[in-house]
Amino acid sequence: MIALEKVLIVEDEVHARSGLTELIESWGYRAESAADGVEGLERAVQWGPSIVVTDLKMPRMDGMELLERIGCLPQRIAVVMLTAQGSIDSAVEAMRMGAYDYIPKPVDPVRLRTILQNASRQHELDEQAEVSPKEVRQSAGVGALVGSSPRMKEIFSLIERVAPSNVSVLVTGESGTGKELVARALHDLSGRRGKPFVAVNCAAIPETLIESEIFGHEKGAFTGALERRAGCFELAEEGTLLLDEIGEMPAATQAKLLRVLEDRKLRRLGSKMETPVDVRVVAATNKDPEQAVANGDLRGDLYYRLNVFNIQMPPLREHVEDVARIADKMIADMNERHGCTVSGMKDILLKRLEEYKWPGNVRELRNTIERAVILAGSGLLGVEHLPPQFGSPGFAPLVKKSGQYAAREIAAAIAEANSSGEVKRYIEDQNTVRVEVGTTVDEAERQLILKTLSSTHNNKTKAAEILGISSKTLQNKLKEYQNSASSATE
Repeated sequence: MIALEKVLIVEDEVHARSGLTELIESWGYRAESAADGVEGLERAVQWGPSIVVTDLKMPRMDGMELLERIGCLPQRIAVVMLTAQGSIDSAVEAMRMGAYDYIPKPVDPVRLRTILQNASRQHELDEQAEVSPKEVRQSAGVGALVGSSPRMKEIFSLIERVAPSNVSVLVTGESGTGKELVARALHDLSGRRGKPFVAVNCAAIPETLIESEIFGHEKGAFTGALERRAGCFELAEEGTLLLDEIGEMPAATQAKLLRVLEDRKLRRLGSKMETPVDVRVVAATNKDPEQAVANGDLRGDLYYRLNVFNIQMPPLREHVEDVARIADKMIADMNERHGCTVSGMKDILLKRLEEYKWPGNVRELRNTIERAVILAGSGLLGVEHLPPQFGSPGFAPLVKKSGQYAAREIAAAIAEANSSGEVKRYIEDQNTVRVEVGTTVDEAERQLILKTLSSTHNNKTKAAEILGISSKTLQNKLKEYQNSASSATE
């Protein structure tokens, strides 16, 4: 906490106002008070507090109007909204308008103190920052995100505005568009910078373990629970938690998550005690969230609680003017990672990259650039460093999904391309899979799995990793192929 941070309390109820003032002063802040929004605005202009704690409903000028007026002042002031339990929707709307956070009445002193500490830390970072918000926008990037197209500039501006608050954010967009990078940028530009950033993929955790993974468990909570374990919420304490593929979370876990978001307390599996948590939650999904709600995959109340702000990442094909800038950053990253000295791209290569539709989005572009950098080693990248058949009809890019390769999707792409009879060569990386016209998707998948297993010298763990499937799934596939072969010989 910064010494003598100024906090203004705006509350029309006399006892509540004096009680809050005394409490906040006892924590080492300089606190003053005002009886309503009109007086609060005057004090904000004259005194220049860094934080305003205001009631929502007041005579003359309510908290919403005060928030709007404060937002027009030249100095940045974090506004914390006090609200009755029945006015939570109004508080969420206030956060959409730029409030830093809200706290229900009766005020929980622990939560209020945490909010003030976070707001103070954000104020300190803002004062120490050498780059102004305008310069950040002009640098054509936020965090690891880069681009200069209108779409990306809008996203950078939104990230910059939302990051300092504690508001939940829902990031949507196709796979590979950079949703996790948005979450990291929100974290790095917030007062939680320097605290943990924890990302969990809800689709990658078995349904039987996801509740334990997120909320933690006590020793003996279930078979195999040999010791107490902190969940992702506790690991991200005072930091940011990214819940990726939120639509894949089981319904029961979604209900428990909603309660944690509302109460800021969680209960580990097997525990009778509730643990306070101070975590900013960012959720991400590659599905249409409203359709997911309609289908029953995502609880409506959880969606509305998470969707205070929505950042929608566009597919790369909709901002191809950013390909050059993104590729340049990737080349620099790959040079450092692989010890190469590639200096850039030839114009003809850039033209090919900008003309391609990028079904795998930025993730596919990264895979393509990484391959090219390794092949070239130095100098300029050219079209000769692209994957075979790049951009041609039926080209099936080997695109990572959730960090691994999606075997069935690749096999489906191969089978689809075969139907045209235009391309027979699809995946080449020291080994080649060739599939004839008329091959079924299951057979294409079988050939891909067996060829990959052969290329790893029958190392099932490595083959499963390359294919992006679990070892158990690979074992089941191999057993299925063996049973089919036995049946055929009988």
